[in-house]
Amino acid sequence: MKRILTIFLTFAFVLTPMFGCSKKDDTIRLNEVTHSVFYAPLYLAIENGYFEEEGLKIELTNGGGADNSMTALLSGTADVALMGPETVIYVYNQNKKDYPKVFGQLTQKDGSFLVSRIAEPNFDWNNLRGKEVLAGRKGGVPAMTFEYIMNNLNMQNNVDFTMNFDVQFNLMTSAFLSGTADYCTVFEPTASEYQATGKWHIVASVGEQSGEIPYTSFIALGSYIKNNQDKLEKFMKALKKAHEFMNTHTEYEVAEAIVKQFPSTTINSIETSIKSYKNIDAWKTNLQATEESFNRLQDVMQNANELSNRVAFNNIVDNSIAKKVFG
Repeated sequence: MKRILTIFLTFAFVLTPMFGCSKKDDTIRLNEVTHSVFYAPLYLAIENGYFEEEGLKIELTNGGGADNSMTALLSGTADVALMGPETVIYVYNQNKKDYPKVFGQLTQKDGSFLVSRIAEPNFDWNNLRGKEVLAGRKGGVPAMTFEYIMNNLNMQNNVDFTMNFDVQFNLMTSAFLSGTADYCTVFEPTASEYQATGKWHIVASVGEQSGEIPYTSFIALGSYIKNNQDKLEKFMKALKKAHEFMNTHTEYEVAEAIVKQFPSTTINSIETSIKSYKNIDAWKTNLQATEESFNRLQDVMQNANELSNRVAFNNIVDNSIAKKVFG
């Protein structure tokens, strides 16, 4: 990922002045790294009209990977990106003047679930010894978090087990179903949907094992944050309404509200997914990143030998808008 970002950085910062901010003052072009129930509060704000209530229009696109989402942000084709904050650290270490910053944290746990082709009712992480695992691309938070977990369990990649980094993030499911690897990490609702059809078995929650980590954040260029305070405050207010809805309604009601975002998925499956994420406390309800969690993220990155220099929390995180909205 670092190599990809380095290639794009030169072109992206040349192109940024050409694109600038959104042409429409009421529009935020949002690029998400993938589409998952893991981001339920965002879809709830869209489907329940909370952004519209704040006078905003969201143009949502799918990056299909953090490198693509960051490229969209740097090139000016997106105003905001929803992706792993490790990308901010990579870009910051390139010493660019106008670099991306985190202004809101959506999730605080790894949202993937470990799946196996066989049922393992008494699963133990030691079952992975001698096995191959699809857990994401090298340098991305999914893969680094998984390796961090395994190392803390005294298992080393290419010694006790093997991580396959060769498959793109958005192609892992199809690769696993085609016979690649023994285990795969999968997000909801795909994890529960395919388990219901007997294609695999969910054996563990990666997020439950990893603990708190700033997994997915709302990110924008520092210049965009500075010049669009009112717009981003409205953005946060819409998300606050979404969290309030989630806290006062059942999982089924939340699923019912966002089902249009997943046209090939049943409401019951989405309900199951939401329950799974609530059970691991996946969502950051005040959207404010903490220094402790970001230090842990950098520990994870260093463990994977993907971090050249640690970055000061205040250099890459701007909590000012989240604090104003959420208190």
